[in-house]
Amino acid sequence: MKIDLSDLNAFLAVARAQGFRDGARASGVSASGLSEAVRRLEAQLGVRLLNRTTRSVVPTEAGKRLLARLNPALTEVEAALEEVNDFRNRPAGTLKLNVPVSAARLVLPSIVPRFLAAYPEIRVEVFTESSFVDMVAAGCDAGIRYDERLEQDMIAVPIGPRVQRFATAAAPTYLAQRGRPKHPSELLQHACLRLRFPSGAMPPWEYARDGEVVRVDGEGPLQVDVGGGLDLLIDAAIAGSGVVNLFEDWLRPHLQSGALEPILESWWQPFSGPFLYYPGRRLVPAPLRAFIDFIKAGSV
Repeated sequence: MKIDLSDLNAFLAVARAQGFRDGARASGVSASGLSEAVRRLEAQLGVRLLNRTTRSVVPTEAGKRLLARLNPALTEVEAALEEVNDFRNRPAGTLKLNVPVSAARLVLPSIVPRFLAAYPEIRVEVFTESSFVDMVAAGCDAGIRYDERLEQDMIAVPIGPRVQRFATAAAPTYLAQRGRPKHPSELLQHACLRLRFPSGAMPPWEYARDGEVVRVDGEGPLQVDVGGGLDLLIDAAIAGSGVVNLFEDWLRPHLQSGALEPILESWWQPFSGPFLYYPGRRLVPAPLRAFIDFIKAGSV
């Protein structure tokens, strides 16, 4: 039997107030509306729930039993609604982020620990992807991408460094043996350690200076998948296996230590930093709203 919940609420309002007029004032529904709802409920159940006189409205035995069972159930419903309100007023729950490996390594470490400290009741789940996936279909609340990969129907918020560069470097021992390139085209004569996307594509290395743009599709002894193979690529470069081209921030510790030496630095191209993106929905989940506000407040 399918009962309209509004009819049950009407019965509760009248039974508690012991009258249709008082029930109407308490519920905001007209007395005639409550009367019609109660009649409809009684007709569906096939029993009288309220004894009505000109002076009083009193639950029948059946009405008392129904009222006794509905009161604790209603209390549970109210508690559930209060819990939902807590999500709005006191952010809690799970935030799922879909991000490239570079963002997990270079952007999130300076943000997530402080965000978790500020919102201890929020749990963050980070899913790293080497390929570009449908963030919503993957069950995530938001993702991180660069502007050329952003979908038009998404809302984007800047996150992390606003300007980044790819850096080219090699071990000093390698350069001492093979020479230091003066022009990007000379990299074709060097051992280039390359990144490979899941599709099998290997993006060329791009350089620009004084209006000249050069794309180098070099070859070398090592190719690794974007993701878990990146550290191997750097280790191989430090060991003198060849030339590497990665995010400057990723190589910076090794450049500063001298384990790697920059190559063609005047040709490195700056590009826009990443964005947090999410669907343009009217109601943003509380954990995501807290994360967005944390970023916008300049906490990053």
